Amino acid sequence: MSRLISASGAGASGAVVSTPRDLGAFIRGNLGGRLFPRRLRRNQLRFVPGGSSDPRGPGSNSAGLAIFSYRTKCGTMYGHTGSFPGYAQFAAASRHGTRSVTSSMNIAGSPLRSELLAKLRAMQRTLVCEALRD
Repeated sequence: MSRLISASGAGASGAVVSTPRDLGAFIRGNLGGRLFPRRLRRNQLRFVPGGSSDPRGPGSNSAGLAIFSYRTKCGTMYGHTGSFPGYAQFAAASRHGTRSVTSSMNIAGSPLRSELLAKLRAMQRTLVCEALRD
């Protein structure tokens, strides 16, 4: 816990602190249709090519309504990334929320260094492929 920097300063954080387990439960519930009405979920999953989360997620990114599509060679997952000084998060799930992946990584430096982000995206691609494996 830091007294120097508060999570409440991050855009939409609402001062919420989540574990990877919390993020996984949320993203599975969201994609699984258990959190929001069907109409909202349909609107949420209309994607605009080229939009990307920050930091950029694995594969080809497209922006939806508060969710991103990450199309990789192994398949597509849906979720969001996030960063805060010293941290980078990723949470994604399969189309119906049956499989998910989350990561939370401590990365020194702000803004996040590009060589570390490249390694992070490679790790995320590997995680997506493992999550989508039959």
